Amino acid sequence: MPVGALWQALADLVLPASCAGCGRSEQALRHEVCATCARAVEALRASPTRPDPAPDGLPACVALGAYDGALRELILAFKERGRHRLARPLGALLAEAVAATAGPGRPVLLLYVPDTAAAARARQGDHMRQLARAAADRLREAGRQAAVAAPLRALPKADSAHLTSAQRAVAAVGAFVVRRGAVEQARRAAPGSVTVLLDDIVTTGSTLAAASCLLAEARIHVDACVTLAATRRYPAQRAIWP
Repeated sequence: MPVGALWQALADLVLPASCAGCGRSEQALRHEVCATCARAVEALRASPTRPDPAPDGLPACVALGAYDGALRELILAFKERGRHRLARPLGALLAEAVAATAGPGRPVLLLYVPDTAAAARARQGDHMRQLARAAADRLREAGRQAAVAAPLRALPKADSAHLTSAQRAVAAVGAFVVRRGAVEQARRAAPGSVTVLLDDIVTTGSTLAAASCLLAEARIHVDACVTLAATRRYPAQRAIWP
């Protein structure tokens, strides 16, 4: 392989030339996303969602959009395909949904559903921790007080992608343990804050409900859950794209 072609191949590995949303390579990219896909997700609107039936202990939930189209592809590209530069724009989208949920004025404490150790290794880092930090950064840029805490640790579990609703509910129970030191940190992080639990996708709500109940036992009340996507359709709202 000629030297020039070799360097181009290496550059493609580091900076993919195709859009993470639609896969097309003929357009200029910003944060690995073309203008068309960026506009599609910017048009989304954060809306309340509730699985039916909703599991016991599930707080109020908000999702930015339905788990389809460009949003679905961006989540998968970031989570499973190593497109780590998407953390900033996806975090900004989460920040938009958090701001719409928490309302003006009060500080915001962001918690998140953690990856298992095995998943974090496979993804080269806990993907929700990255998104929570990016969301907090965007909220602070917009003038909001925002902090991130990690009071939960995920225990090893089976892949839930092909589980039924009942199986997901069983798997969610006992999926996490409380990190006691982090609980105290969370309590001190933002007194009087709105506490928001973040995840990428809500399907049955079992994971968010189990995590919220465990946090409640540790005297951390989750005011709302916010996700990028839900497995239903939602009306659209403008999103922040950095």
